[in-house]
Amino acid sequence: MSVETRPVDDHDRLRLERVRPPGWRNPAPADRYNLVVVGAGTAGLVAAAGAAALGARVALVERGLMGGDCLNTGCVPSKALLASARARTDFAAAMERMRRLRAEIAEHDSAARFRDLGVDVFLGEGRFTARDALEVGEARLRFARALIATGARPLVPPVPGLAAAGFLTSETVFDLTALPARLAVLGGGPLGCELAFAFARFGSRVLLVETAERLLPEEAADVGAILAAALDVDGVELAPHTTPVEVETSLTGRRLVLDGPGGRRSVEVDAILVAVGRSPEVSGLGLEAAGVALAPSGAPRVDDRLRTTNRRIFAAGDAAGGRQYTHLADAHARLVIRNALFPGRAKASALTVPACTFTDPEVARVGHDQRSAAEAGLATRAFEEPWDAVDRARLEGESDGFTRVLVEAESDRIVGATIVGRHAGEAISIITLAMQSGIGLADLAGLIHPYPTRAQALGRIADRYRRTRLTPTARRILASWMKWRRR
Repeated sequence: MSVETRPVDDHDRLRLERVRPPGWRNPAPADRYNLVVVGAGTAGLVAAAGAAALGARVALVERGLMGGDCLNTGCVPSKALLASARARTDFAAAMERMRRLRAEIAEHDSAARFRDLGVDVFLGEGRFTARDALEVGEARLRFARALIATGARPLVPPVPGLAAAGFLTSETVFDLTALPARLAVLGGGPLGCELAFAFARFGSRVLLVETAERLLPEEAADVGAILAAALDVDGVELAPHTTPVEVETSLTGRRLVLDGPGGRRSVEVDAILVAVGRSPEVSGLGLEAAGVALAPSGAPRVDDRLRTTNRRIFAAGDAAGGRQYTHLADAHARLVIRNALFPGRAKASALTVPACTFTDPEVARVGHDQRSAAEAGLATRAFEEPWDAVDRARLEGESDGFTRVLVEAESDRIVGATIVGRHAGEAISIITLAMQSGIGLADLAGLIHPYPTRAQALGRIADRYRRTRLTPTARRILASWMKWRRR
C-alpha cells in the first residue's frame, strides 16, 4: 500500500524514516498471537508495548504512519505550534521547529523501537478474514484476542463548493510553510479555537465560524464567553450561530458565504480550515467477516469492557467512539490489556477523564459541570474562586478565569470541576486524583499549597466548603467554647 506523505525538509524525512521506513520488511507471522493490534496510534502503541512487556506474543498492524494522529497530525504538532504562537515567533520558523520536535519524538513511536520491544510490526493494510484471523498482504495473523485502534478521520461538512475550492484539516494544516493572510476556521470546538488562537497570534486575519450560539458549546456558557473575549483581543473575528452555505473560488482566493444572525454575507479568505469534529476510521477492516457490528456513530459497538460483538475483539481510543482524547486512548489501552489478556472486569465508565483546550486562557474540565449534572439528575452545590482573587493570577495580569468545583448537595463528594486560566490543564489533575481516589472537598482543605500559586484557589474553595458544615448549633457551641477559653 502506498502512503501519501509530504516531506518538507530533512526533519520530515527523518520522521518518515522512523514511522514508515521505506525498506521495512514485515516479519514471518507467528502461528498464533495473544494479541493482534490494528492501528499504531496512542491506543495501539500502548496496548502493544504493555502486552509485550507482560510476555504476550503481539502483532501490530499499521496501514499509515506509526504514531497515528497524535504524533503526526494532532497533539504533538499542535502543541508545538501553540507554544511558538504564545511567543509570537515567525510562522515559518515555528513550523520548522514543530517539524524538528516531531521528528525527535517520532523515535519513541518508531517501527524499529517496537520491533526491539518484541512486537511483530506489520506495515500494510490489515483486514479481518475470520472471527480469529486478520490478513496483511499475504500474511495471515491468527489471534486469541485483537484490538481495533484505528483512530478517527476529520469530518467534512457538506458545504457546496468546499471540495472544489480546497480546504485544510488537522491532517494537512501542519504541512503549511507560508502563513495564510486570511483564514476561515469552521468549528468553534477545542481544535478550532486552538488553531484560531495560534494563527491569529502569528498574524493571520482569522474568522472563526461556529454553528452553535457560542464557542466550546460543550462547556458552561461563562467558559465560552471568557474564551470569546480572549480571542477577540487576539483579533479573531467570531461568527457564532452561523452556518457556512457555499464556497466559491474567486480571483483573489475563496469566497465563503455565511448565513448568520445578521443575514447572509460573503467573506474573502485565502484558506479554509475545517475543524468540525472527527469520525471513527474503520473502513476497509472487514468487520463483517469478524462479526463486529457497528454503532450508529460508525464505531464498533462495544460494551463497558470495550469488547465488540465478537468477544475476541476489542476497540479502544478514537475508534471506539465517544470522547476523543489521547490520554483516554492510553487509558483504554491499559483497560484492554487487563480485560483481554487476563480475567479482568475493568469498566470504561469507571474512568475519571479530564480534558483541556489549550488556548490562552486554557479551559480544563473533569466530570460534570452544572448543566450536565442537572441533566444527569444530580443535585449539586458549586464552589468557585475567581482568578482576580488569586494573588499569583493578579501578579501575572490574569483577571479572567476561575476555579469551580461541584460537590453532591448532601456531601463533599466531588462530581466535577472546571478551571479557566493559565496552566488549567496542569491544575485539573489534583481534582482528578481526588475524584478517582474518593477524596472529598473537605479533605482538600488540609492540603498545603506553595505561595503564590494558582492552586491556592482550590484551597480557598475547600475552606469555603468546610465553613458551610458549621451548623447554627455548632457555631453556638464554638462561641461558648471560645468565651470560656478567654477566662
